[in-house]
Amino acid sequence: MRYLVPALRLTVAFLGLVAIVSTFFDTATRATINPFNFFGFFTMQSNIILVSVLLIAALVSFSGKRQSRWLVLARGCATTYIVITGVVYNVLLSGLEGGVSLAWANTVLHVILPLYAALDWVIFSDRSPLSWNKLWVALIYPIVWIIVVLIRGATDGWVPYPFLNPAQGYGVVALYAVAIAVATVVFAAIIWGVSRLHLFRSTALT
Repeated sequence: MRYLVPALRLTVAFLGLVAIVSTFFDTATRATINPFNFFGFFTMQSNIILVSVLLIAALVSFSGKRQSRWLVLARGCATTYIVITGVVYNVLLSGLEGGVSLAWANTVLHVILPLYAALDWVIFSDRSPLSWNKLWVALIYPIVWIIVVLIRGATDGWVPYPFLNPAQGYGVVALYAVAIAVATVVFAAIIWGVSRLHLFRSTALT
């Protein structure tokens, strides 16, 4: 079990990386690609964050070291973001136009990785309980992302999603921004709560 879990995380991270790179080059074959636009989507960024954290967690486990509290906190935040991506896409956006152009990559980034991240967090108990007074950390990335999106929308006119377009009025955009912040807190609170449970103690890394 000591090497099985990190190997699984390494495999999933590699799958996510391949999906991201493949989507980038597929998009580049059909149009001139702007990396700032391509990587500006919450979907891409949340998947990149998750892939990075899974890689680090796997390498730490392979080395025989215990995960630091900061790494567990990073895992909690990454899990929060990718679960939001999966839920929002599959509940609200699936079947609509848009999304990732490659069908298999779309499934990986919107279904497989979010589902894996949730199961990894619930099943594998190699994590220390997250402190409730660190819940605010999960808000840092979404807030920075929203600020950057609003600045870009007001300057070069690019926005990743229509509901954040300043053209519809900053009052409407502010409501969506608040909704994103509230959703982040709710999902993070669930992730934080699960971190205090050990539902499958036998699967802990030993």
